[in-house]
This record gives sequence, structure tokens and C-alpha cells, in this order.
Amino acid sequence: MPGTVRRLLACATAGALWAGALGAAGVAVVTADVAVTAAPAAALDNGLALTPPMGFNDWNAFGCNVSEQLIEQTADYLVSSGLKADGYTYVNIDDCWMTHTRDAQGRLVPDPAKFPDGIKGTADYVHAKGLKLGIYEDAGTATCAGYPGSLGHETTDARTFADWGVDYLKYDNCNNNSDGTRADYVNRYTAMRDALAATGRPIVFSLCEWGVQNPWEWAGDIGNSWRTTGDISDNWASMLGIAKDNLPLASAAGPGHWNDPDMLEVGNGGMTDTEYRSHFSLWSMMDAPLLIGTDLRKATPATLAILGNKDVIALDQDPLGAQATVLSDAGGAYVITKKLANGDRAVALFNSGDQAQRIATTATAAGLPRRGSYAVRDLWAHQDYDTAGQLAATVPAHGTVLLRVSADPVKGAAALLAPQLLDTGVTGPDHIEPGRTATVNAYATNLGALPATRVSISLKGPDGWTLKPEGGGSAAILPKGRTLSAPWQVTVPPGTSLGSYPLTGTVSYARPTGGTTTFPLTGSVTVQVPPPAGTSYLSDLSWVSATNGWGPVEKDTSNGETAAGDGNPITIGGTVFAKGLGTNAPSTITYFLGGACSTLTATVGVDDEKNGKGSVEFLVDADGTQVADSGVLRNSDGPKPLTANVTGASTVQLVVTDGGDGNDSDHADWADAQITCG
Repeated sequence: MPGTVRRLLACATAGALWAGALGAAGVAVVTADVAVTAAPAAALDNGLALTPPMGFNDWNAFGCNVSEQLIEQTADYLVSSGLKADGYTYVNIDDCWMTHTRDAQGRLVPDPAKFPDGIKGTADYVHAKGLKLGIYEDAGTATCAGYPGSLGHETTDARTFADWGVDYLKYDNCNNNSDGTRADYVNRYTAMRDALAATGRPIVFSLCEWGVQNPWEWAGDIGNSWRTTGDISDNWASMLGIAKDNLPLASAAGPGHWNDPDMLEVGNGGMTDTEYRSHFSLWSMMDAPLLIGTDLRKATPATLAILGNKDVIALDQDPLGAQATVLSDAGGAYVITKKLANGDRAVALFNSGDQAQRIATTATAAGLPRRGSYAVRDLWAHQDYDTAGQLAATVPAHGTVLLRVSADPVKGAAALLAPQLLDTGVTGPDHIEPGRTATVNAYATNLGALPATRVSISLKGPDGWTLKPEGGGSAAILPKGRTLSAPWQVTVPPGTSLGSYPLTGTVSYARPTGGTTTFPLTGSVTVQVPPPAGTSYLSDLSWVSATNGWGPVEKDTSNGETAAGDGNPITIGGTVFAKGLGTNAPSTITYFLGGACSTLTATVGVDDEKNGKGSVEFLVDADGTQVADSGVLRNSDGPKPLTANVTGASTVQLVVTDGGDGNDSDHADWADAQITCG
């Protein structure tokens, strides 16, 4: 159950404080000189979740405002919208569905105001739609919202769920009375696994222990999925951080047992559609459970197009069940590959950076055998192409190009009749100042096995900008591997706000087999002014971009809470600073320097406003190279000076990580942050 402050603190605190000895099932674990032995776990063989579960969960959009009406209306919409046909099967109820006391027989009681027909009546309605019902409980004395937990009541609660017709159990970790050992975690979750099995009803078992005890190492014979991280929030920093944590865990996943990076935020409004497409692409590549977390009754066509993309869903539901792995990630340009059951490879070109950038790989690097031609399908453009082996695209900031590549000789031969895959983009200066003109270069490279003919490049900028071609934007023939370049003069209007602006266009070409194809061309221009000569406070300058794990980055105050401007005077170890930046891990702030600066200084530390809690690490990256590292700091460490050499750098990034223990109370200050420029 993600969402509340209380729950976010629980997730992170668990990771920070419960650092007991790590023991596997059946292995003695010694803690405080007391030997604790976990009971051996029988192999989980319930035959369920052979592909990652798909469905809906109410928490991300509704919190405690769950009701029978909501669940039934959602079930109706899953059917009428076609999402059921796309594979979304489970309609899951999260926390707050019950009363605060059990009945005389010790059974859980559905809240009669929220569920007048009880969970059994709701399950009957959902089942009549050809769907399945999920429910929520907790492996502690109380749920995260304070309702009765299942610790010590596993047999009764499992039997109750089975009698009601429940098909899926999300089992949380709040108020768990744990001694901090892995053995305790194994025992608590094994108890519910065995209780569910004893009912004889097939119930998917989803462990939600937040990754505290590395469940990917031990939960494969206990649950059908296990949360690998703390709770997701509807913002880019949260989604990206969780994806980065979950991607390395591929070896633990497979049919019937999945890494779970938490539910989907697609459609909730905290990210752009480009970011939501990346969210959905990454979750599908990682074989994550796809549990919709938005109000489907109000979903936009764009949201439904993302959630209902059959090509992308097919990656998540591929029967091989091989979670994707990272091939490369230099500079935030990720190449992620996934093996598929029919021998194809899925390739995600994912740009985690704040500017458009070219990302490239090859079919053989993705694991396919060498061929003269490969069939490629762009899963978001829904377009088929031919390539001789190169895979490349200029990917917008926070965007993903998702490809399915086949080396099947029959498909490869057929692909020769398809359009040729092009590598297109825009190169140019690292910035243009408002009111100035500069030349950019639009290009198209033919990656296909056959020539493209009658090639023509067009380019346009934002409204009010002037773009003039300087010639060379067409070619009668573009052979395999050759590039067509087209220079354009770009004039940025005076008064244009600083930031990154897209350049968009098309490359039109004819195929030898007939027909004309139009291929998209994307790029970006950064409109910036270097900092003034001398020494300036960073909080007095405009940043290029800023992401923050909790609320916005604040200028000259601490992070505060989620609202803008709700921070306090920056205070570290009792010392108050008038200037600086208030953040919350994970956070990244990017400034444009234009090669004109030399030194960045700051006094860093965990703000006092969290009463001594929190641990973070401060990093400074210049053009992607780390140039300063504070090490892990806690509030008790007080203020620490940090100096970074940024000589000649085009951009600098101020990065705060959670110190490796979750982001509970990680209010981090860049006090007196200054930049010196020539």
C-alpha cells in the first residue's frame, strides 16, 4: 500500500534500522547471542502467476477511499474498455477495507459502509465479469493504516479469504514486531504461504516487505512475487530510482516468481506521457506485475493507449519469463535487452537524462545471431522496419524507444519489403543564447539492408522560432550505412525562457519495392546563458532541470514537505545558512555552465528539521564525470565542506542519493552552494 507519509517512513525506516544478521531458510541466524532457526520452506508449487499478474489496485489513486462501488465500476470498465482482453485480470482491494476489530470468532470484518455486500458479494460480482479479486493484509499486528493485521491469525484469515472467493493476496510488512533477522521475515511470510496452501484455493501470494531483507534471495519458494523496493510515488525521480534498483535483479525472476517494483502510476498526472511510456516500457521489460494504479473511469485516451499497448504487454507476458538486463548505461543512455520465447530480442533504448541523446547498439550485441537483415518492430510507433544490424535512435529526454528484433530468416527476408530503419537526429552547439542564431545539423543514416531513395529531411522548431535550411536536405539515393546531412540556421527569439526545447521533423523516403515512408526526426536545443563572471550562489541562478524525491527542490530553505515553499531555514548541526538548496533524496539538479566556470563549493549535510534522522550522500558530476563525493552523511555528522573542480564543463549535476538505506527523512542541504566562473 503506497502513498501515505506514514507508509513511506515505514518502508525506508525498515531498510535503515532492520539490519540484523542475514540467514536463509533452514539456516541458524545468531542475533544478540540468541540462535534463531527458520523453518525450512517447502517449494512453492501453486501453479499460479506463470506470467506476471496484471490488473488494478486502488491505492495509488484512492488511498483509503476504497469501496465496493469503486471495485465493481472498475471491473465493469476493464471489460468495456478492452483492458480485460489485453490481460488485466485482477481487481485488487488495498488497505482500509475492514473494520478496526475482528468478530467474536476472530475473523476479519469488511467495513459495512464501504462493502455493503461484503467481500464475498464483491468477489461474486467481479467473478461474474470473468475477472479475479485481490485483497490486502499485513504480516504484522496491524496494517499500515492501522487495521487488524494477520500476524498470529494466518490460518483464520487465509480460510476467510478462501471462503470469500479471493484470488490474490498482497501481504504487507507494517507493525511486524520483527527482531530484525531474515529468519523472522521468512517465518512470517512462510506462515501465510502455508495457510493459503492449506485452504486448497488457488490464491496468488504477493509479498510486500519492501526489499528489506533482499527477498529476491529467499522468497522464490514462498511467494509468487515480492516487492524489491520502497513505495513508488507519481514522479520521475521515484520511478527512475526504483527501476535502477530493480533492473539488476533479473536472475531471481521467472515463471511463478517475480520481482515486483511496485504498482503503476501511469495516468495519475505526476509525469508526462513520455515518462509514463518509459515507466510502462521498463516495467514490461522487467517482467513486473502490471497493476494499474489510476482511476480508470477518468482515464484519458493517452493513458489508455499506454496501458493497452498489446506489443509492449506481450514483452511482460512472454512465457519465457526472462527479465531484461542492462547492456550499457553510460551517461544515462540505457540499452536494455530481453530474451523472448520465440528467439526474438526486445531492446529498450532508454534516455534517463534531461536532454535528447543518441543511443545505439546492434542486433548481435542484443544476443541475436549474425544475419544480413533483421526484422524490427517499433512497439510505440507500431511500425515494422528492416535493419542490417544497427539499432539506433535519438531518444528524447526521459523517453524510450522500444524495439522487438527478430533474426528469423523468413522474417528477415520479409523485412526487406518493409521500410528501412533510419537513425535520425539533430546535432549542434551545446547551447544557443536568447536572440542568437546558430547552425544545427539534421541527419538521417540508412540502417537498412537496401537503399532508400528520394530522401528528404524537414525540420521545425517551437512557435516563434526561425529555421532556415542551408541546403543539402535531399538525396536521390541513400545506400546502406550512408548518412544524409542537412544544416539549418536556428534563431531563438529574444526573451525566450531558459531550458531545453524540442526540434521535430520528418525524413521521407521511397523504398526500392515501392511506397513512401515518413520517419520521425527528433532533437533538442538548449537555450541557456552561462553564469556571470565571478562567484554566484546557485540558488540565485536558474537550473536546467531538477528532480526531487519528496516535494520540489527549494531555494534558500530546507526541503520541508511536498508543497512548494514550505521549507524552513537551512540548518545543519545547529548552524543556520541563509543561502542554499533544500532537497530530499533521490535528487538531481542540473546547471548549465557553458565551459565558463572553474569551481563549485558548498557546505553539505542532513537538515536538522527531521530531528536527527536521515542519511544521504552528495555527489557532483561535471559532464557526466564524478568530481566530488561527500561519502555517506548523517545529521550527527554536522556540516561538511565540499569542493568540486568543474573547469571547462558544459553542465554540472548536484546529486543526492539515499546513502543505500532508503529515503526516510533524507532532507539534504546544499548550503551556501556557489559557482565561480571566468
